[in-house]
Amino acid sequence: MAARLAVRALALLTLAYLALPLVVVIGGSLTETKFLSFPPQGLTLDWYRVVLHDPTYVRSFLTSAVLALAATLFALVIGLPAAIAIARHSFRGKGLLSALLLSPLVLPHIVIGAALLQYGSAIGLVRNFPALLVGHVVIVTPFVLRTLLPHFSPGQRALEEASRDLGASAWTTFRLVTLPLIRPGLVSGAIFAFITSFINVELSIFNTTAALNTIPVQLFNYVQYSVDPSIAAVSALTILAAAVGIVLIDLLIGLDLLPDK
Repeated sequence: MAARLAVRALALLTLAYLALPLVVVIGGSLTETKFLSFPPQGLTLDWYRVVLHDPTYVRSFLTSAVLALAATLFALVIGLPAAIAIARHSFRGKGLLSALLLSPLVLPHIVIGAALLQYGSAIGLVRNFPALLVGHVVIVTPFVLRTLLPHFSPGQRALEEASRDLGASAWTTFRLVTLPLIRPGLVSGAIFAFITSFINVELSIFNTTAALNTIPVQLFNYVQYSVDPSIAAVSALTILAAAVGIVLIDLLIGLDLLPDK
């Protein structure tokens, strides 16, 4: 009993330690001073009004959200068929295809960004939204593939074969048998992909402009010349958006479906 209480207390302390930076960021965004301060000196929402009335911040946030959503959708479209092919079929070049799709996990994003910028310059695909989207799809697709592959187990294959033996078509089997079984992998892969795309700086910085900027790059550029609580306000709004997203996923899909490992 004592050991269990000690483990629970340690877990709570660990969670509190991990949440402490969030408290500092939110607290810093509420200060009345014109510089970052924690504990906050007074409480005000003025810095949130500054951010929400700044078209640069709003445009950057919307660009990041649309970019991350589009990259995630493309990653799902690419990753799902690739996972099925790699997990279920034997063909020449299977190992090479798997290594190629997963290679962005081990390559620094700044290297991928520089390579895409050089290649994009040669074909005229540079410093625009499609160029950003291509880069983000490259770096987030491995997360979808990596989370899907463990869900294609031999036991699942037996259920699919039983469905086909009972007269179901390939599409019906996929929709009613395969898809529900791999849904935890799809959800977790989509979450990882969206977050990775939304917070990316290293790759995005190569293809952004003053008119086309993501919120992480916007903050990166801003802190080079000025540091004030508006930075904390943007970070706090991002945290709020992430929390709302998690709640919506829980209501629509159910986070209890996510894998334990």
